[in-house]
Amino acid sequence: MSRRRCRLATMLASLLVLALSALLSSATSIPVGRGSMPVGANLPYYLLYALPAKLSGAPLADEHEDASYVYQVTSVSGPDPSNPDSRGVADQAEWMADKARKVFLGRDPATGLWLHTLTIPGAKVTGRSLDVEAGGTNDPADAIMSYVQRFRVDLTPA
Repeated sequence: MSRRRCRLATMLASLLVLALSALLSSATSIPVGRGSMPVGANLPYYLLYALPAKLSGAPLADEHEDASYVYQVTSVSGPDPSNPDSRGVADQAEWMADKARKVFLGRDPATGLWLHTLTIPGAKVTGRSLDVEAGGTNDPADAIMSYVQRFRVDLTPA
């Protein structure tokens, strides 16, 4: 991959993670942390992780090829800080996962357009899909429940 194409892919990945984080947070009213717990947030919250990008097409010559980016969304449910006997529950983690799925994949049945626009400067979103849905996990020691999903976003230069 050429240096310029690598820089473009890195720049698009940075813009995309910011856009995804803002979209998920605004559409669900649940805090989103990029790789770590959101600063000052209480449970529940989302964690957003960028995974390695996949570039298609000519490896060196063409800088106008498409790219696919995969992001992991972890829905984190946990105890209520005001109630020492409370625990995270699977229902809340699954509810959060449903909300994330609707934000990223929901379409208007009448028009077929995405319910939530994802704007990336310098790129056009050509596809969104659920890449992997690993499902729920729990940690009984600290009463945390989480639910893992990976979403793929396909971009082409604008």
